[in-house]
Formats: sequence, C-alpha cells, structure tokens
Amino acid sequence: MASSEVDQKFLGHFANSTANENPLLSSMLFKVLGLSVLLSRKLIRARRLRRLDTSRDTKSIQLYHNIIWLAREGLAITEQFILPMIEPYVELKVLSYKLRASFYHIYVLFHNQPSINQAAPKPHDENDTLTPEGLNINKSKSPSERGSIGRTPTPSVRPLNRPVGGLMTGPPGLPIPPLSTRPTASFLLPAIDYIPTATSCFNDASLLSDRLLPGSHPIRLSVKLEYVAYIYDCLHDAEASRKLANQTIAAVYNAEEGMDDESFEDAAELVRLLGKMMKRGLGGGGSSGTGAGGSRIGESTPRLLQSRPGTTSPQTNGALIPPAPVGVVPPPGMTNPM
Repeated sequence: MASSEVDQKFLGHFANSTANENPLLSSMLFKVLGLSVLLSRKLIRARRLRRLDTSRDTKSIQLYHNIIWLAREGLAITEQFILPMIEPYVELKVLSYKLRASFYHIYVLFHNQPSINQAAPKPHDENDTLTPEGLNINKSKSPSERGSIGRTPTPSVRPLNRPVGGLMTGPPGLPIPPLSTRPTASFLLPAIDYIPTATSCFNDASLLSDRLLPGSHPIRLSVKLEYVAYIYDCLHDAEASRKLANQTIAAVYNAEEGMDDESFEDAAELVRLLGKMMKRGLGGGGSSGTGAGGSRIGESTPRLLQSRPGTTSPQTNGALIPPAPVGVVPPPGMTNPM
C-alpha cells in the first residue's frame, strides 16, 4: 500500500535525488513520504478494527478519521503536484501512479459506500412490518380458523430500532425517521462508491509498470502486490487475484536484467509475499498444490549470483538472476500486507 517499506524507500530516494533539479517535486515527495509513515502506523492498528461499524461514534472512529484524512491529503498532493512533473522520470512515474491507486485503495477499505466489509441486509419480510411481533396469525385452510389469533410468547430480544408492535412509526403527525447509514467521516470525504475509480487507477499503474519496468523491478512488484491484495479484499475475486500473483512471479523468473543486492532483497521479499497471496482462500490443502496456471508451489527464490560493485541506487543495475525452471513459483500463503 502507500505505506509499504519498498514504496517509502523509493520515495526517499527520488525525493533526495530530485532536490537540486526540481525542488518543488522533491518537497512534495518528502511530504508524501511523511504521510506514508504516519499511515503505516495507523493502518496496522486499524487492521483489527476493520469490521467496526463506522457509522457509530466510538473512540476508534478517530482512527478511521485520521486514516481517511491522511489518504485524502496524500492523494491531493499526488494528483495536483507530483503527477504533472514526473514525465522525465520513468521509475518515479510508475511509483506515482501506484501511490494514487493506493490512496483510493484506502478509500475503498475504510470509506466506501456500500461498504465492502459489512454484510448485506437480510431480505425484508412483508409480514414483519404488518403483523405485531407478539401475535401469531394462524394461516389455516379452514375458513373458521383462518381469522383466529393466538398469543405467542414475547421475544426477550428484539432487533434494534424496531418497536414492540413491529411497525416503524415516528412521532404523531411527523414522517417516519429514516435510519442513518452515512459514515461519520462524510464531513471529510463524500461517501460514494470508489471501487470503479480505484480499479481504473490500479489498471493504469499495472499497465504502466508492465510497459516501463522489467519483470523483477521492486516497484513493479510493489504495484502487482497491492493490486493482488485489492482484487482479493475489495473485488472479492480470489481466482483473479491468484492468477495475477502467479503471472507476476513467472515474469520475475523470466526476467534477464541485473540488479544490485538491495534491489534483489526487495524483489525477493515481494515475490515471497506474492507467493503467500496465492494461498489465501485455499484453506489448509492449498499449501502443497499447484497455483494458477499449473505452477508448482514449494520452490524457493533463486539466489543472487553476481553484483556490480559501487551501486548504491535502488535502480536496477548489476546482478544477474538465472531463470528458474518453467512453472516454478515460491511458496504461497499471506494475509493482506497492508
């Protein structure tokens, strides 16, 4: 996500490298980096509270408000200041498009309407609104018994916001008050469906990374990793999520470009996380099977053979990674890396 360590590392690198050439761009990148660090801490806390009903006023609502505000500010800086100035920078361009998708990802997770975390309401029974809860109409075929009414025990627990008689009524002479479902953070951000926009942003970032970066580049793997998580968590398409993860891992093994030690370590960690992503939703039997496309699960990431001395930039430059046998992928199994 916008708070991943790989993204923060590259943000710091690009902010420092553009300080003399483009001071405004450098300052905006440093601001987004600071927001990303703050978001990373709050997102970790919010992972356990994601099922919380955000329409209720509780102490943890402030955490959600902070996350939404940070994401809103980061998105505004990215779209208004960073994206217009990144055309000469290939890697930074991909990272910026990924950051924009990441902020929309946060919108979908914590502020989408309809919410992706709340279960759909139960179908409404017409008889429940027309019949008092304490009465039981015996719908017998006998005409003499059809109109009989028998008493039933009054339930000890009733649904919230429903009167004893079953009818939703307001004060005399006033209309029935609607149930409020608007999130409490609506004063920060409109409560709408952000899924179409987020999906479009992820598609743009993914296509851009495929076109501009090699298969094993850490930024490209970061784009794919969050896209995989987004498809699984927000679009609820486990098969498409596993397929994208498998294709990304295969592209890493087929890549022939070199990289330095630091970039290789980042890529190896991202590949490991992608492998674990492929196991989500498969249950206990998914650890020893085959992934999407018939790839065998259980192999390890290839080792670095050679590295050029003197390379300090996180850009690809140096070591060679031998291609793995066809169909081999690292072990899967992971929770959302957010």
